[in-house]
Amino acid sequence: MLRILQIVDGEGWSGTKEQTYLISRELSLRGFEVHMALSFQYDLMVKKLKDYGIKFHFFEKHNKFSRFNPLNYYRLWKIMTHIPFHIAIANSPHAFDFLRGVLSFLPKKPKIIAYKRTGKSSSFLSKLVKYSVADKIVVVDKSTYEKLKEEKFFPEKLTYIPSGLDLSRFKVKDTDIRLKLRKDLGIDPKSKVFINVANWNPQHKGQLLLIEAFSKLNCSDCILILVGLKTEEEAPKYAQKYGLDGRLIGLGFREDIPDLLNMADYFVFSSYFEGIAGAVLQAMACGKVVVSTLAGGIKDYLRDGENGLAVKVGDLQGFVDKLKRALSLSQEEKEKISKKAIQTAKAYSIESTVDKYMELFKELVG
Repeated sequence: MLRILQIVDGEGWSGTKEQTYLISRELSLRGFEVHMALSFQYDLMVKKLKDYGIKFHFFEKHNKFSRFNPLNYYRLWKIMTHIPFHIAIANSPHAFDFLRGVLSFLPKKPKIIAYKRTGKSSSFLSKLVKYSVADKIVVVDKSTYEKLKEEKFFPEKLTYIPSGLDLSRFKVKDTDIRLKLRKDLGIDPKSKVFINVANWNPQHKGQLLLIEAFSKLNCSDCILILVGLKTEEEAPKYAQKYGLDGRLIGLGFREDIPDLLNMADYFVFSSYFEGIAGAVLQAMACGKVVVSTLAGGIKDYLRDGENGLAVKVGDLQGFVDKLKRALSLSQEEKEKISKKAIQTAKAYSIESTVDKYMELFKELVG
């Protein structure tokens, strides 16, 4: 039986963590022996995977100095020395730091899979020390894949595997969910609700651009909801700054994202850098009219006016214009875009993604 180690650093939740969870779950369901090395604090990942036969190993005492703590490396080395893994997957740059730190001291090295999730450039040192030791580098969107090939970034190691969605969770739900959640949140059923799902990171996810664009709508019955880590702390500050009290709401981290998406009318995404942007595809799977920048891999599937509304990265006025366009859509236009969005999302199922990982494993170890 193929023995796979998923290495995860930190805690919380994000697109990367979502993919690690979904891929690990699906591989275990298909009969692979899946292990996960993670931080002692990461209760949420354990909770989500505890019924799927995953074997957990704790190595990282997570804090901002984690990568400088030799005990974290020692514990990972000990795990990988005692259990002969066939494949080790570093699910983030920091996870790869830990793996790289112990790799030279292992009696037997597994095949190494690393990721390049966005088109951000890597330093010469990172290429030389880290990515040079990977057997395969998974890229989750076509745009980044082509860019890395052009830059001759280990082209022989690159493989394109798009991130996948759990389409059993992200789908159109009945209107009862919409009405109940709006009541719980104190939102008028007639309000026009825009929702953004992203951990608070303005330099990456562009929330400040989004908030400013929303403020220029001058729409008294429009509400913008931000969902993700720290949004509950930051939203009130900018609501006051832009005169959006009662119309800009931060909900913080939530696990009921499918229901929240179904509660909203529009999904908005203002990111500057992305891989495939799973949050956008999740919203499309729920039939939302999406207004999004074409960051990273989003340009691979979002077609302006067909399955959503597209904006150039960083274009404030363009974002305002597309928000206005979303509000002006007729019911017939909304339904047409919604139908196309759902069709687009169906091409990105987690089952299809894991099929490709199985092909990759076969290539690596036979």
